[in-house]
Amino acid sequence: MMRVAILTVSDSCAGQKRQDVSGQTIRGMLPADRFEICEHKIVPDERVDIQRELVHFADELKVDVVFTAGGTGLGPRDVTPEATSAVCERMVPGLAEAIRQEGLKKTKNAMLSRAVAGVRKSTLIINLPGSPKAVKESLEVILGVLPHAMDMLAGKGHE
Repeated sequence: MMRVAILTVSDSCAGQKRQDVSGQTIRGMLPADRFEICEHKIVPDERVDIQRELVHFADELKVDVVFTAGGTGLGPRDVTPEATSAVCERMVPGLAEAIRQEGLKKTKNAMLSRAVAGVRKSTLIINLPGSPKAVKESLEVILGVLPHAMDMLAGKGHE
């Protein structure tokens, strides 16, 4: 069972002006027989808040995977990639590249994503877009490799 945390990064969701549909989309795509949702939080687009929650999920809850939703574009308050990079010890560029590559098949706007993925201790942190449709499409690309990623992080190698 993979232990997961979800972090929605959105000023409007944090201010309760909009429902967190993207976070719920992530939750809905993770089969309960393979994924345990340990925590789901919403924070505004503030770098310090994002970093604090990512560190909490990795260091205290020790989840296997953190999915963030939102804050990956070119907007002046989009700082999720910077916050993620600041707390990660190693980056995993292939995950974000695969998501962008698949997204480009549907929209040219996918090339504007600044999403990143990385590892803090033994936690894999993956930035997803803010739109529910893009969240779904992104997860479809990467869910299949997560078990192998967890094995690699646990030191099991290429079995």
